Amino acid sequence: MSYRTLNKSEITALQHQGCFSSDWSKIKVSDPFSTASVFQVRFVGEVKLGKLGGSIKTNEGEIKTSGLYYCTLDTCEIGNDVLIDNVQLVKNYRVMDRVLIEHVHSISVSASTSFGNGEEIEVLNEGGGRELVMFDRLTAQLAYILVSYRHDPALIGSINKMITAYARERRSGTGTIGTGTEIINAGTISEVNIGAGAMIRGFTLLKNGTIASNMEAPVYVGENVIAKNFIILSGAKVDSGALVEKSFVGQGVEIGKQFSTENSVFFANSEAFHGEAVSIFAGPYTVTHHKSSLLIAGMYSFYNAGSGTNQSNHMYKLGPVHQGILERGSKTGSFAYLLWPCRIGAFSVVMGKNLASFDTSDFPFSYINVDHERSILTPGMNFFTVGTRRDSEKWPQRDKRKDPEKLDLINFDFLSPYIVQKVIGSLDILLALYEKASPKQESVYYKGVRIKRLMLKSTRRYYEMALNIFVGNQVLKKLLNIKENPSMDSIQKEFSSGNQNKSGKWIDMAGMIAPEQAILKLQNDITSGSLNKLEDITSRLEQIHASYEDDVWDWTTSILAERFSIDVKQITTDQLLELVSMWELVTIKLDKMILNDASKEFDDSSKIGFGIDGDTEVCKNDFEAVRGRFEENKFIIGINEEITQTEKRAAELKEMINGIKDQ
Repeated sequence: MSYRTLNKSEITALQHQGCFSSDWSKIKVSDPFSTASVFQVRFVGEVKLGKLGGSIKTNEGEIKTSGLYYCTLDTCEIGNDVLIDNVQLVKNYRVMDRVLIEHVHSISVSASTSFGNGEEIEVLNEGGGRELVMFDRLTAQLAYILVSYRHDPALIGSINKMITAYARERRSGTGTIGTGTEIINAGTISEVNIGAGAMIRGFTLLKNGTIASNMEAPVYVGENVIAKNFIILSGAKVDSGALVEKSFVGQGVEIGKQFSTENSVFFANSEAFHGEAVSIFAGPYTVTHHKSSLLIAGMYSFYNAGSGTNQSNHMYKLGPVHQGILERGSKTGSFAYLLWPCRIGAFSVVMGKNLASFDTSDFPFSYINVDHERSILTPGMNFFTVGTRRDSEKWPQRDKRKDPEKLDLINFDFLSPYIVQKVIGSLDILLALYEKASPKQESVYYKGVRIKRLMLKSTRRYYEMALNIFVGNQVLKKLLNIKENPSMDSIQKEFSSGNQNKSGKWIDMAGMIAPEQAILKLQNDITSGSLNKLEDITSRLEQIHASYEDDVWDWTTSILAERFSIDVKQITTDQLLELVSMWELVTIKLDKMILNDASKEFDDSSKIGFGIDGDTEVCKNDFEAVRGRFEENKFIIGINEEITQTEKRAAELKEMINGIKDQ
């Protein structure tokens, strides 16, 4: 945009309209320029003005006329059709087109700043040692590496060097307010970069941060929010008196209802209301909704915190130096308490006041409760619950990220190799513990927790179901890929592995499931300097994420060989028929177990409190009016349809295989 100085008549008109400048030559305007939309403005330093007087449509649909009224502009560049009204100070800002700023105390940059980029926060361990450097392109996976792999200082140093360089590039003495942003009825903004389309209203203070809003995924910052030293990414919402201090708010995250967060990170689609977080790593879909809940020094993902959930990281010895991990899909019941350090296995439920540290990461799908002040583990029992199934289905449907570029890499696969490797380990551990236990023992002790001896044998069947369903699912995917003229040659070709390194450990990197081998290669390439840019690391992570399906099958072939004695290169029709039949049997069995668990939500005990002034019949009718009938429930209908589809698919595949067998 080209600018010119004001002419004498324009200066005179502005002066008559209450405007002031100690040096009018520093005020530049674009052509055409009209003084009609500039009243009571104090100009300080060099100010550039775009076209004014046009119409602006607010987010609420109201049409307003752009202009400058009752404000002070100090060293600013104002875009086209901007409305600034009743603002004490806008200093050192570039205000883009169609921005609306009304009734705001001040918006200023007072010194050169990186706008929250490069800010170091103490994540996961309050005592320090796991410091994370924030920047506005941070992903859950990169943060996982930086926080978790402190045993590799060369790796951490290399990445931090890149982040420091990125933050240095963002350093400026001028802030930006992006196109179409609205800032209304609010307090003070100091050293904050704001992207396009943001809706910011009623806040108290925003200091030293970045609001990475865009038109596709606007950020909302609302009433009474105080945020200092922060990054807020696209599509996020921070509202209702939230206190955000030295924290990172990822894409699609919601924080509000007086929630307080300090030294914490929240990645995609997390929700935090009412309670408090201190030094937490909240991976994707971490949810805490209750006033009395405190999350402290923990790592979570796909987690749901019950009311009154609490953790303790301070034993009054060397300070708050302890930390804990709840693996993906875990939950804590109301008033559940955990004494860090602890590690909880995936998709587990923790209940009661646990007064000892323990590690149950070998046992996914478990219940942990307290009996006579001792933590008791019941393995595998959460595998067939309706809650676990609902969770696995709802997460993909609740992805609130509207940004075309989704930074966090999220794998929603329920029975992933990460989980199944734990399942296989559980089978072996439970068998070994059972064989060593005396028949006189009531329970056995394992990594800080008690397991009832009788459960060592009986719960193995749940893990066997999980393993069989996983293997069956992978085999079916391959069979369904064969479209025309199926033959043993085409099946064996489809089943062949593309990777000779088929075995190995899998890890869950805050929502992304990956072979450890691939991540080790990534680490080595970063340390060696082969990957020396943040975008190169991101690209490699995206490649690993994209190759998931191929890597899963390669791993599955090793499981077929080791656990089922099947070589995919020489697989037979009889083996295929056996695998399909196994998959059909265990899948339907699991669905029926889930239906049975769901039916408890419709039994007589669930009807307590219904039909408040009536008899049994009124109670039943009132319950059905509010909750509906079991057989009409959407979830129940879906499970029954799944059973039908399982039977149909199994029959079709058996027919195809038998046809090959008869050739």
